[in-house]
Amino acid sequence: MKLDLRAAKSLKAGEHINIEGCPGFRLVGTSGTTGTWTYRFRSPVDDKIRQVKIGDWPSMSIAAATAAWEALRAARDSGRDPAKEKRAERTTARAAPSADSMLPHASPTVRDVAMAYLRGHVQQARKLKGANEVKRMFDTMLGPVAEKDAATLTRRDAFSLIEGYAAIPVQAQNLKRELGAAFDYALDSGLLPEASMNWWRQILRGKLKSQGKKIAGEKIGTAKRVLSANELGELVTWLPNFSRLVEDALALYLWTGTRGAEIMAMTGAEVADEPAGLIWTLPKAKTKNARHANAMDLRVPLIGRAEKIVRRRKEQYGGGYLFPSEKGAGHTQQKMISESVFFRQPYCKIRDNWDRARLTVTHWSPHDCRRSVRTLLAALGCPHEIGEAIIGHMLPGVGGIYNLYRFDPERREWLTRLDAELERLSADHLKGLAVAPA
Repeated sequence: MKLDLRAAKSLKAGEHINIEGCPGFRLVGTSGTTGTWTYRFRSPVDDKIRQVKIGDWPSMSIAAATAAWEALRAARDSGRDPAKEKRAERTTARAAPSADSMLPHASPTVRDVAMAYLRGHVQQARKLKGANEVKRMFDTMLGPVAEKDAATLTRRDAFSLIEGYAAIPVQAQNLKRELGAAFDYALDSGLLPEASMNWWRQILRGKLKSQGKKIAGEKIGTAKRVLSANELGELVTWLPNFSRLVEDALALYLWTGTRGAEIMAMTGAEVADEPAGLIWTLPKAKTKNARHANAMDLRVPLIGRAEKIVRRRKEQYGGGYLFPSEKGAGHTQQKMISESVFFRQPYCKIRDNWDRARLTVTHWSPHDCRRSVRTLLAALGCPHEIGEAIIGHMLPGVGGIYNLYRFDPERREWLTRLDAELERLSADHLKGLAVAPA
C-alpha cells in the first residue's frame, strides 16, 4: 500500500491510480494537484458496479483513506452495499426537519452531537454489533445531559454523568470515550463552535479502572481463567449434559480454538473437502482482523470431533448457517452459549427451582476454552507462530506485514495433536471415575 506522489500530482481530471494491494481502492484526479479517494466495487445486492467517495486528497491522508476503504470493503463483503446506504442516508437527511426547526436555538444538544457522530462515523466504520452498542449507550445513558446545550456544557455536567456510572467502570469508560469522540467529530465537522470545550477527554482520567467481575457476590479480580489438563478432560466428558447446540459449540471452541462469534456464524458454504481433509475457510470480513489490510481469510482444519460435528450439521442445514437461530432469520448469538454455561454453574441463582445438572468444572466462560486451547498447544510444544495462526491472531510488528504464510499443513498437524490430547484427557478422566471407590 503506497502512493506515488509524482503520479498523483500529475493526474488529470477523470484519470485514476489504483492503490496496490487494495482492490477497488483508487485515487481519481479532479483538478490541479487534488484528487478524490474512491472505492469501486460490485454490489452484492444487485450485482451492479458502484462507486463511493471516501474523501479528498491530499486533505485526507492515504492512511486515513485506507482505514475507511477497509471498513467499506468489510461492509461489502458482509453483503451490504455502501453506496446505496450512503444514498439512502442523504435522502433521509434531506427529508428530515432542519436543526433550526427542531430546536429553539441553533446550537445542538448533547444528544444531537452523539447522534451525528453515530450516523456520520460509527455506523460507517464499525460492524453492526459495535455500532448497536454505541447506539444503546447513547439511548440509555445520557441521562440529564442529553438535552443540554452541547456548546455550553460544563465540566461539572460531564463529571456528574460519568461519575454516576463509576460503579461499573468499564461501561463508564466506554461512555466517556465515545462522547469524547463524538465532541471531536462535532468540532471537526463544524457542528459545534471551535471555542466549545470537550470536557469528556479531561475528566476522570486514569480513575475508571475495572476491579474484575464478581461471582456469587465474591470478587474474582481480573485474572484470566485457564482450565488445567485435568479440568479439560473432565469438561469434555461433561459436555453431553448441555443441549446438542451448546455441546457442539463448546466442542468447536475446544477442537478449533476459534472465537465464539466466528463459530456461531459458520455456514456450510464455508466448509469444503480438500485433499488434506475437511477445512473451514472463514472470510476475512467475518473475523476480528477485518480492519487490517494484511489480514487474510482464516483457514481452520476440522479434525476429530470438530469434523464429525460440522459434517453432521452441514448435512442437516446445507450451505446456510450451521447454528441457525430458533427465533427467526440469522444465526444463534454467541451470548446464548455464555448464558447456557452460566446457567449450569453451581453458583447460578437464576430459576434456582429448576432441576438441572450443575457443572463440576466451575468459574469459567466459553472464551476461557479458547485461552485454554492456546495454553494446551504451547504445553504440547506447538511453535508460537503456529499457535497464534491457529487461533486467528495476527503476528505483531513487521512479522504481521511481511510473513503472509498461511501455515496450512502446520495447522492441521497441531490440531491433530490437540485432538489426540483432548481425547486422551477425556479417556483418563473416565478411567479415573471407573476405578474411584463407590
